[in-house]
Amino acid sequence: MAFVTFFAAAAFEIGGCYLVWQAARGGNALLWLPALIALGIFAYLLTLTGQNSAGRAFAIYGGIYILASIAFMAGFEGIRPDRWDMIGAGLALAGAAIVFFGPRAV
Repeated sequence: MAFVTFFAAAAFEIGGCYLVWQAARGGNALLWLPALIALGIFAYLLTLTGQNSAGRAFAIYGGIYILASIAFMAGFEGIRPDRWDMIGAGLALAGAAIVFFGPRAV
């Protein structure tokens, strides 16, 4: 369930940041409110990941965010990821998995 929450957080952060991008670059002031709402939901979702440390949640999320950003680039911007994008995303996910699944002393 935590991974679903991390991916949902990524969707809201990328969506919110893209709305900011569009508002700032396109001059559409109406996009600021939905952007801020999306970013607020993103931040709240990270609190639901079940991690005992904000820093650990952020570290795990970082790998997932990189993968989601590459998917956004491909799906919404129409830019095909190259091998370096995929290698980088794979390394980031491997790091996130180590942090997420690593044994913890109680």
